[in-house]
Amino acid sequence: MNKPNLNTVAPLTRRSLLRTTGLLGIAAVPAVSLLSGCATGGSDASSGTSPAAAGATSAANPLGVDTSAPLEVYVFKGGYGDDYAKFDEAIYKKSFPKATITHNGIQQVQTELQPRFVAGNPPAVIDNSGASAMVLGTLVGNGQVTDLSDLLKAPSIDDPSKTVADTLLPGALTATTFDGKVMALPYVYTAYGFWYSQSLFQKNGWEWPTTWSGLVTLAGKIKAAGISPFAYGGQTAPDYFMQPLISLAVKLGGVSTVTDIDNLKAGAWQSEPMQQAAQAIAALVKNGWMMSGSAGLTHTQAQTSWVQGKAAIYPSGSWIEAEMKGITPDGFDMVLGTLPSLTAADQLPVTALYTGASEKYIVPAQSKNVRGGLEFLRIMLSQSAATHFSELTHAPTVVKGAASGQDFGSTAFGSVTKAITAAGDNTFMYLFPSWYPTMATALKTEIGNLLAGRSDAAGFLKKMQATADAVTADSSIKKYTR
Repeated sequence: MNKPNLNTVAPLTRRSLLRTTGLLGIAAVPAVSLLSGCATGGSDASSGTSPAAAGATSAANPLGVDTSAPLEVYVFKGGYGDDYAKFDEAIYKKSFPKATITHNGIQQVQTELQPRFVAGNPPAVIDNSGASAMVLGTLVGNGQVTDLSDLLKAPSIDDPSKTVADTLLPGALTATTFDGKVMALPYVYTAYGFWYSQSLFQKNGWEWPTTWSGLVTLAGKIKAAGISPFAYGGQTAPDYFMQPLISLAVKLGGVSTVTDIDNLKAGAWQSEPMQQAAQAIAALVKNGWMMSGSAGLTHTQAQTSWVQGKAAIYPSGSWIEAEMKGITPDGFDMVLGTLPSLTAADQLPVTALYTGASEKYIVPAQSKNVRGGLEFLRIMLSQSAATHFSELTHAPTVVKGAASGQDFGSTAFGSVTKAITAAGDNTFMYLFPSWYPTMATALKTEIGNLLAGRSDAAGFLKKMQATADAVTADSSIKKYTR
């Protein structure tokens, strides 16, 4: 996945991918362009850039691909590698045997491809991910990426009676929708929550709770066993704890709790659900349940302590297995614990899940084979391609039912697919950090202060509300709504 993000290779981590390109990332709308030297042909973000005209269409070629046009594919070679794309390329080649396919696995996406955009000859399809990803909001604003509406309206490969859009999981396209137009395809579906070692829990007779009071009781038992209940990386990723906090608040107050925050609604950070959720997280700190020294650790160091058994519970997205590959001891058996219900009055079920999608694929508007790029994405969204991806990477895709019931020998993957299935349509996410960079910075600082005990719940919410109010009052900042 980009972790998808599910990053896990070299120094490029899944975390850096998700946080740089999206969820936290999400629609990545920057204040400063990372492609300031790029040509700006095409239309603006409000109108989008429509795909090139289709050629002759048929049941086998619904998008009207030029069957002999070359196809250039660039894939971010991070934690997921790039072999999965070669499988998809082989399917494309079988459908269009006259087409020459060029595969490129890269890590420095912006560095390698920015010159292609400047020159007006970008490739057909790009996995725009990793720490060096191009900023999607800038590409959209410059009219440099293709509106994917034709792809989403096209018949799916597995069942032509359904459109491609019909085959996607809830919320899969939220992060890449600009003014109602989908401008990129996030491929990896990420689930967030608290992670723990199944073998450690079984050894101690612990069970994952369904209520917050049950988690509080469990934390006391873990502490009594000589293990820190929680760990976090205060230096690089204290905001990992924001997903648990928001999950508690949304389950209590409903999805409007987070959409009000994203939409800069007055007083949204001071809502009752947000107050109760922040108080619950602050209580973990007050009770001494954070691993000592967490505030000074990077996320990698904190995760290492976790897999070494020094802490029992760690907040993260489902890229965690890939990110800790090679470090996690055999038999650790990590699994995802869905956030418990905060109160008996929660509006959403305990199975409701914070999710996001990453590993964002784009089809450049100036590509010489836009239709081929769209068809390649249609292939990626087939059951066979999506299942193959999950088998290779232990990461779920945005395709409904792909790899359903399979775990490929991974307790982590198995737990994630079960959680996604159980959640159904009860999924949610927040978008404000990538819409408003100043809020992203404030969030990281203020939740770090909360977790380190330097502020309390009221102080955390007050600072975040003040930042939101400042963004609202700044007429120079473009506002987004959902």
